[in-house]
Amino acid sequence: MSRELLSVPKRVRFVELSAKALRALAEGDLAGGSAEAGVALDEYFVSDRARGIFGYRAGQLAEDPSVAPWIVRAAVSEPDGAVVGDAGFHGPPDEAGMVEVGYTVVPAYRRQGYARAMLAALLVRAAAEPGVRTVRATVRSDNDASLATIAGFGFTCVRERGNERDGLELVFEIPADAIQAE
Repeated sequence: MSRELLSVPKRVRFVELSAKALRALAEGDLAGGSAEAGVALDEYFVSDRARGIFGYRAGQLAEDPSVAPWIVRAAVSEPDGAVVGDAGFHGPPDEAGMVEVGYTVVPAYRRQGYARAMLAALLVRAAAEPGVRTVRATVRSDNDASLATIAGFGFTCVRERGNERDGLELVFEIPADAIQAE
């Protein structure tokens, strides 16, 4: 592959995953989740990791449907239409105006610029919302790919925290008014 093709920035669009789609995926029903989403989701969407997250997000929606515009969506590569991952916020802005981003790239599409494209789109969305003052990203200290992804966006490490499941995590933040549209 030529260097020119590798350097072309990736573009993604987000497709909503409804409560019904999230429940189907949490139950391991890839066909049902894909049908509800209207796009062919990858097997990764029914991996153990994804099933846990999608089950949690379905519960969030059941508890408060108003979070729908903020939570996880399928990330679709443009113009080819391949589902390359999922991305969104952990929820709407909190009382301090903070939102936290989350994104995952399907293994077959990693190291191709899709995480960067997803994060850029999320940051633009957050900066456009009047209630958002801060965007947070929490990254495991050993997740070199994600650390490299956020490095170019102006995030500052504000603290470290540990937990039993993920080990040491680094918490990064950027003020919404410092986000530059690419």
